[in-house]
Amino acid sequence: MGLETAISGGVATVTIAHPAKRNAMTAAMWRELPDLLAVLAKDPAVRALVLTGQGEHFCAGADITELASINATGDANLSSRAEDALAAFPAPTIAVIRGFCVGGGWQLAGACDLRFADPGARFAITPAKIGIVYPPSALRRLVALVGPAAAKHLLYSADLVDAAHALRIGFVQEIADDLEGRVAAFLDVLLSRSQFSHEAAKDIIDGFVDGSMTPERLEGWQADSLSGPDAAEGVAAFLERRPPAFTWTRA
Repeated sequence: MGLETAISGGVATVTIAHPAKRNAMTAAMWRELPDLLAVLAKDPAVRALVLTGQGEHFCAGADITELASINATGDANLSSRAEDALAAFPAPTIAVIRGFCVGGGWQLAGACDLRFADPGARFAITPAKIGIVYPPSALRRLVALVGPAAAKHLLYSADLVDAAHALRIGFVQEIADDLEGRVAAFLDVLLSRSQFSHEAAKDIIDGFVDGSMTPERLEGWQADSLSGPDAAEGVAAFLERRPPAFTWTRA
């Protein structure tokens, strides 16, 4: 039980491993995730991160049996700290979803840049079933992804929706019968592109969405683009009709 990490070919895979409870997140797992992500973010070899669940499910949310003790110890923001750490990860992040993605599981998936799902995946946001309020950071991300009406529909009903519904409202980007094969193919494409461009796009888009983007940050990215190696390599590769060999890595 815990979080398992593997790094291969520039991709770090973090697996939620608590299959006996459909990969529900314990307090220890919520606490572990930010530190784990901080280590991976400092590794220049990590160019993408995949978050998934062990076995048949992605994540059934927080382990409800620990909810009272978490609140009693003042750790009610554990899930939000983990979510924020995931959202702030500098490289592209992909949630690979099978089975249940519920409550805190949706919170984690929503903090990723992209979500790929199996046709049998099921999604729900369930605070109305237990009389609590979903964390504000997660609500902001949910509304940014699906819009206010779809967010209210999910929160008011707390019902499970299928993968097709999640795709229709924009929470999921792709549904694939061969989920592992599709994600691997997408990662192959992603890893062939400029890491500098990815990290700039992520920072700029997220800054526009949350209102934190400044002219100085935009100018900084533009200046780094002009002085960095990837733009020159990209232009040279285009002119020479060959695949580019980008070299920029995170400092």
